[in-house]
Amino acid sequence: MLKEPRTPETADAPEASADAPAGPAPARGAWSALRPLVLRLHFYAGLLIAPLLLVAAVSGLLYALSFQAEKIVYRQELEVPVGDSVLPLDRQVEAARSAHPDGTVTAVWPAPQEGATTRVLMKSPQVEEGTSLAVFVDPYTAQVRGALPSYGSSGALPLRTWLSELHRDLHLGEPGRVYSELAASWMWVVALGGLALWLGRRRTSKRALFLPEGGPRSRRRTLSWHGSVGLWAVTGLLALSVTGLTWSTYAGENIGALKDRLGGTTPTVSATLGGAPAAADGHEGHGTEHHPTAPSGGPDIGVDKALEAARAVGVEGRVAVTLPTEGKGYVVKETDTEYPVHLDSVAIDPATGEVLDVLRFADYPLLAKLTRFGIDAHMGVLLGLPNQLALAALGLALVLLVVWGYRLWWLRRPGRPVPPGAWRKVPVTMLLPLLAVTALVGWFVPLLGLSLLAFLVIDAGRSLLARRGA
Repeated sequence: MLKEPRTPETADAPEASADAPAGPAPARGAWSALRPLVLRLHFYAGLLIAPLLLVAAVSGLLYALSFQAEKIVYRQELEVPVGDSVLPLDRQVEAARSAHPDGTVTAVWPAPQEGATTRVLMKSPQVEEGTSLAVFVDPYTAQVRGALPSYGSSGALPLRTWLSELHRDLHLGEPGRVYSELAASWMWVVALGGLALWLGRRRTSKRALFLPEGGPRSRRRTLSWHGSVGLWAVTGLLALSVTGLTWSTYAGENIGALKDRLGGTTPTVSATLGGAPAAADGHEGHGTEHHPTAPSGGPDIGVDKALEAARAVGVEGRVAVTLPTEGKGYVVKETDTEYPVHLDSVAIDPATGEVLDVLRFADYPLLAKLTRFGIDAHMGVLLGLPNQLALAALGLALVLLVVWGYRLWWLRRPGRPVPPGAWRKVPVTMLLPLLAVTALVGWFVPLLGLSLLAFLVIDAGRSLLARRGA
């Protein structure tokens, strides 16, 4: 019996490969019309965006491991022998001031557990603008153990900060953020397209959907690993893509505006001594940290009594104490992001110790809570070590998916998955809504829209040249 000749379309499609299991031909319908378009988009988008995804995956993997690496690299500053009793915080702050008289104390992070140091954060000429100088003080002896630059409300030290900036902008500043936004903008598109192709593939058993199969070094085996690992990782990749876009340059602005319109603005405790409302805060843990100026003088109850007043209203555990500034009081915030989260905050009058305002995390708008959970999970601080291990596993999975994707492309050469013009096979009743949704998403996620438009122009040009050559 003669075999049908293998055209570029049938030779390169996964379902039509020679080693694919036999099965009944699928009925033509919506998916059969859309599949060539999805396959072409997934193939070319993955091929072109994969280098950006690979950089993001490797840098993200290193960042996820940096939490535990910090404990080893900065052991001298972070750990001390457990003593008999903890000294007052005011005395620990004075020790930090004496060691760094040119700095202005802005906040104090009491030792979160036994054997840990207290962090006294300073605005200092020793560090660049937007960065605090963290002075590490032994809470049992008031001995200064060292000082390091500290970034953001998460208190990232130099190692984690360097890896975070590598992941965010490749140390290129604002121009470098285009890379990470492009990667985040396309990752969910490539992931969902791959999921649709994998679920729509013919197979003889359900086991092949979740577990890899195929002979050694065969294209079918590579495709099986690519599809099954992608299936397991797709939920996490979608979450990373969405949360990564929330603080991107262009899409992040649209997301922030939408969140504000939906009433999801993150509230802040009011520390104004005159009772004026506080301004809404942005994404906590990202961007430039605010450094208060030195108090103007007058009565001050001190850090210890401010902490006592906070504990009296239930703000306790792992906390950060922001010192008063001109017209502002003490602010004591819980910083325990592990589940269950403890993120209540309270403002204290520095003259009397009176509670000015209390903000409970339970009172946050639902959208603000979800935003906080998503960002903390992306940063690896929501659940501590399990969160960091999950991020590392996702980073490794993405690296493997990119490598397998390129291998599939190499094994497929010189063919192509679907010839140009796949969109013309989509019925108008499906094509018009699809175009409308694509235009809306492209406007909301600008780098995705612009790069997709460039891809379509290039693809249309190649198709035109091919037809003229024929």
